[in-house]
Amino acid sequence: MLKLQTGLEGQRASFGVVSDCIRGLGYHLGGNWDYHKGCFDHTLCREGGETIYIRIPFSVRHGELDDYNASIEFGIPFVIKHVVHVGLDSDESSLVDATGFSQFQEPIDTDGEIINKNRWIHAGEVAVKELMDCLYAQEHLKSG
Repeated sequence: MLKLQTGLEGQRASFGVVSDCIRGLGYHLGGNWDYHKGCFDHTLCREGGETIYIRIPFSVRHGELDDYNASIEFGIPFVIKHVVHVGLDSDESSLVDATGFSQFQEPIDTDGEIINKNRWIHAGEVAVKELMDCLYAQEHLKSG
């Protein structure tokens, strides 16, 4: 995991406005959210069974996550690498598509070693800057 220094940490915005911005930038709401916290994920690179993501955690300060007007506060963004098994699985109950990659299997390594760290730090910072630019353009980013 590579933590990023972007200026986003501690900033607040409306969940709905952030959701509008992230959709256009290729982010999605990560799967481990609840009504009080979550993260936005964006794929930076996918090759074979390795995927490098930018992950932007947040906590809900007012309201609940399913509310457009809920106020969220961003945590420290980071880059993470997931590694999954690629190939046919011998388990007869597995769900494997024609490429041999199962979208339902657990990652072999949810925090794999990231090679060329400077490249991915830069890519993550650029991705966060695009999100911040979108939020500033809508004048919806506030310091916590």
